[in-house]
Amino acid sequence: MSKKKPGVSGRTTIGKVLHYLRKYTAGMALSLLCAAGSVVLTLLAPILVGRAIDCIVGAGEVDFAAVGVLLAKTALAVAGAAVLQWLTGELNNRVTYRVVQDIRAEAFRKLQSLPLSYLDSQPHGEIISRMIADVEQFADGLLMGFSQLFTGVITIFGTIGFMFAIRWQIALVVVLLTPLSLLVARFIATRTYSLFHRQSQTRAEQTGLIEEMIGNQKTVQAFCHEQEALEQFDEINERLEDCSARATFFSSLTNPSTRFINALVYAAVGLAGALTCIATAGTVNPFTVGQLSCFLSYANQYTKPFNEISGVIAELQNALACAQRVFELMEQPPQSSDTDNSNLPPVKGNVSLQDVCFSYTPEKKLIEHLNLQVHAGQHIAIVGPTGCGKTTLINLLMRFYDVDQGVIAVEGEDIRTVKRSSLRRSYGMVLQQTWLKTGTVRENILLGSENATEEQMLAAAKAAHADSFIRRLPQGYDTVIGENGCELSQGQRQLLCIARVMLCLPPMLILDEATSSIDTRTELRIQRAFDRMMEGRTSFVVAHRLSTIRQADVILVMRDGRVVEQGSHEALLQKNGFYAQLYNSQFAP
Repeated sequence: MSKKKPGVSGRTTIGKVLHYLRKYTAGMALSLLCAAGSVVLTLLAPILVGRAIDCIVGAGEVDFAAVGVLLAKTALAVAGAAVLQWLTGELNNRVTYRVVQDIRAEAFRKLQSLPLSYLDSQPHGEIISRMIADVEQFADGLLMGFSQLFTGVITIFGTIGFMFAIRWQIALVVVLLTPLSLLVARFIATRTYSLFHRQSQTRAEQTGLIEEMIGNQKTVQAFCHEQEALEQFDEINERLEDCSARATFFSSLTNPSTRFINALVYAAVGLAGALTCIATAGTVNPFTVGQLSCFLSYANQYTKPFNEISGVIAELQNALACAQRVFELMEQPPQSSDTDNSNLPPVKGNVSLQDVCFSYTPEKKLIEHLNLQVHAGQHIAIVGPTGCGKTTLINLLMRFYDVDQGVIAVEGEDIRTVKRSSLRRSYGMVLQQTWLKTGTVRENILLGSENATEEQMLAAAKAAHADSFIRRLPQGYDTVIGENGCELSQGQRQLLCIARVMLCLPPMLILDEATSSIDTRTELRIQRAFDRMMEGRTSFVVAHRLSTIRQADVILVMRDGRVVEQGSHEALLQKNGFYAQLYNSQFAP
């Protein structure tokens, strides 16, 4: 059942980001020191230039030697500031991308621990968007925050300090006008966060649609659904364009608004400085032209960080909105922990289901009061119409889902009290829906047993009747196959999955329509291989072609989540009940 997502507030999101940054405190501290040194050297240059101006415009002869020394010091200060700025950027890059690496790694680890109930209820494209696109957007915003926010804040406070040291009266004019810039930036920033969050959600919806359409393009084209898919994409794309344009519009107002206020600050400093120059001429502590030049330079440097910070605000808002979506994924409740559980005892294949009830949603009942006793080595076939609960029963046996009521036990142990890994290692699964990873054919078969020898791997492939087609591939067993074996036919993919299970041969087997995509002649050979493989092993076989399970020890006939009949093939036919109807319907003209 889909559960309500836990909310992550903006304030909580910032706290979580700071938690990841705490690991790199040393790098951040060194970055701050470099930024502070760069700011000090940058602010020292206008003082040196101002003194050089005073040497030139002052009374008497010009001291060119003193001017040369001052200009040389200015050049050294500018060069030092440039080197420190480069170091600051390098440190910020390292911290940012290591934080992003940590978040993405933790998000992927969390993905491995999430219950299937969550993964089954979420569009896969949206999950991918959270882990890739949202983390990337977060990285861009965090990098801008480091690169410009830190330096900007230090520049603001450093400039104020230098201005107060030179002439506190004019510095006070700058300080009194500053809140106007902050108020404008705050007013706009509070309205952009929700817009950027909506933009991230819509982008994820679009990614989910694209992923769905690409993965099922054959079906889309087979049913001439291209136009409907285009219309659906256009609708989402228009919503994305609308919320992106609105977010960008509001965020773009910040920079010109603050620039206008900063121009007022510059004009006020120029006017106040000029009047002070006139008023203090000839006094003990005159305000010189060089100091006025220095003050005007500081006014520019003081207002510049506000412009940069106002530009960063939009990126930070976007970054926090994206980070919130990533943290929502990371805060999903994981599947129940089994670290304190014990491993299964040696498994012979005894399985029991006692009064088992399960449903995916409370309002729609599925399996109710199911009882079953399976002895070691028995061959259990599960049949029934679509939607009766056959695959659900397999999910419960593997503990992909937990029962709502009752007990499933293996060797007398409730499977909820043992480690999932030990339970699942006791089963070998071949499903109708195949899965192959990107890699060589050999690597895909060895998933069944990584420590198997080459001879064992070849024997498993031959037993699954996969060896002949594998050797016809360009590089044989070393042929690299793409995602989910896209270069192979569906039947060839299933043969590789069967070979994978034949390699490990666990004490219990689950075959869910395992031969559904294999031709009839190959199916007969595979069936004989299965018969050899299932000797002495408990086997659960889900089948629609009832002719393939006539030799089963017990056939469970399911209907609406209940076992309505059970017994051998001959006994069920003699009853002339629901199983007989299913069996005879396959041969009806």
